[in-house]
Amino acid sequence: MTTAQGGCLCGELRYEVQKQPLRTTICHCKFCQRATGGAYLVEPVFESADFTVIRGKAKRYTHVSEGSGKEVHIHFCDNCGTKLFLELERFEGLVGVYGGTFDNPNWLQITPQTTKHIFLEMAQQGTIIPPHFNTFNRHAFENDGTPIDATVFEEPHIIGVGEAVSKLTKPQV
Repeated sequence: MTTAQGGCLCGELRYEVQKQPLRTTICHCKFCQRATGGAYLVEPVFESADFTVIRGKAKRYTHVSEGSGKEVHIHFCDNCGTKLFLELERFEGLVGVYGGTFDNPNWLQITPQTTKHIFLEMAQQGTIIPPHFNTFNRHAFENDGTPIDATVFEEPHIIGVGEAVSKLTKPQV
C-alpha cells in the first residue's frame, strides 16, 4: 500500500491518503485559478475512504459552481488559510486534494493514462499543455454524467499563443 501525507503552511492541519489517486484533474477554470492564485489546480482525486485528516479540523467554505449549479465544499486551515481539499456535490464519495499541499508533490504519478486537463477555454494565455493527455474545452462530463469526447494533442500545445503572435506581428496600417 502506498501512503502520502500533506498539510497546511502552519502545520495545524495534516492529512493522509492511502493510495495513488483514482485520477488527477488539472483544472484551468476561473474558479480554480482564483482558488489557487495560479494558472490552474492540480487536483488528485481520491475515494473518501482513502483520505483522512490526521491532525486538526478544517474549516469549510461552500461555493455554488457556476457551471454545474452544484455545491463545492472547500476545506482550509482557519489559522493560515491554506486550502487543502474539496468535496463536490456533483461527485459524491470523492475528495479532491490541492496537489501542492502534499509534503512531496512529486509523489503523484501524472501521466496521460491517469490525468486530464479540463476547461482549456479558460486557460491562461501561454499555458503549455503536454502531448498525449486527454483535454476538454470545458468539463469532461455533461451535468447529467454523460462523458464528453476528449481532444488529444500530438505535440505540446500552447494556449492562445497563435492569437497573441498574430496580434503582435500584424503590420500597422
